[in-house]
Amino acid sequence: MVGATGFLSLFSLVGIMFYGLPFFYDFWVQEFGWTRATVTSGNAFAKVFVGLLGFFAGWFIDRYGPRRLMLAGILMGGIAVIGLSQMTQLWHFYVFYLFNALGYMCGGPLPNQVLISRWFSKSRGKAMGIAYLGIGIGGMLVPQAARWLNVHFGWHLALMILGMAMIAIAFPMAWFVKENPEVNLQEKKTETEKIHLAGVLKSWPFYLLVIGSMCSIGAVSGTSQNLKLFFSLDLKYSQGEAANIISLILASSIFGRLFMGWLADRIPKKYVMVLIYCLVAGSIPLLYSVSTPGVVYLFAILFGIGLGGDYMIIPLMAAELFGVRVMGRVMGLILTMDGLGEAFAPMLVGWLRDISGSYANGFAALIALAAIGALAIAFLPKKMNKA
Repeated sequence: MVGATGFLSLFSLVGIMFYGLPFFYDFWVQEFGWTRATVTSGNAFAKVFVGLLGFFAGWFIDRYGPRRLMLAGILMGGIAVIGLSQMTQLWHFYVFYLFNALGYMCGGPLPNQVLISRWFSKSRGKAMGIAYLGIGIGGMLVPQAARWLNVHFGWHLALMILGMAMIAIAFPMAWFVKENPEVNLQEKKTETEKIHLAGVLKSWPFYLLVIGSMCSIGAVSGTSQNLKLFFSLDLKYSQGEAANIISLILASSIFGRLFMGWLADRIPKKYVMVLIYCLVAGSIPLLYSVSTPGVVYLFAILFGIGLGGDYMIIPLMAAELFGVRVMGRVMGLILTMDGLGEAFAPMLVGWLRDISGSYANGFAALIALAAIGALAIAFLPKKMNKA
């Protein structure tokens, strides 16, 4: 039930919100006359305000459990997408993106990472990979569903249907999930030996993990949030062609989540994390050569595998280094910083495209971010010394 809860909530809160909304960016550019920087700025605007709540969300989870926060987040995320379907002015866009960010923070990766980490130990990588399949499957199916809904009902009603579907899919399972397993004495003893929050904040591996994950997440987000604009407005792909490439990326991410989760249970998680980050850094340069036959599909497969492992490996590495007793607060802080990278990188790339007329400079910035992320993780220890 824990795995199913994670799967369905991530399917909705990330698969639909994060990978579904960019499908509508070009419609907003064309209908409202907004720039690329504007339509990719919603996350940046919202997460500046919501990001400061990451630690408090983590504290709430550590103290009261993830379930209640998940339920609130699912509702806010669904309301945000429904609201975006009815917007007519720019301030509507920012208000509903604020709810979008609140929903993501409260009902998305953070509570699910803690929930899964509490229930699983030896097979934590596999369990996290299965739960994170929700993102891959959601991201794979939603562009196709959005395309079909848009053709038959228009983008306004398409978004409204997706918003209602988010709540219907994720809320029931989160309502019934049990938050904490029965922990035996040995597990409690092992957990008390792990480093405390004050020690985490004084340790250099924490900051390497923050820098590495923030840079790589920024590179992933900056790429994925601009792909629909790049494909449909710059390369003149049809809506169907653009949806198919995006779906291939998310289909590849399914393999990435399962394989990287399996690998993380068998070799040091640091090495798996470096591999994932190198895949991200190595795939983005292929976007310079997408006019060459077959290159766009190679990009989609490699980037998708890296994307699949990128978000999933962060809580696994954090649990390996710091344990699960302070997992909510630690991941709240990490996800706050990751959220800033995730929010501002797409806006930066869109701005560079607006002023230069090309995505070349934006892609170069993303490659640099991804490389910095991989380098930071390479300096992490395999495990922390016990406090």
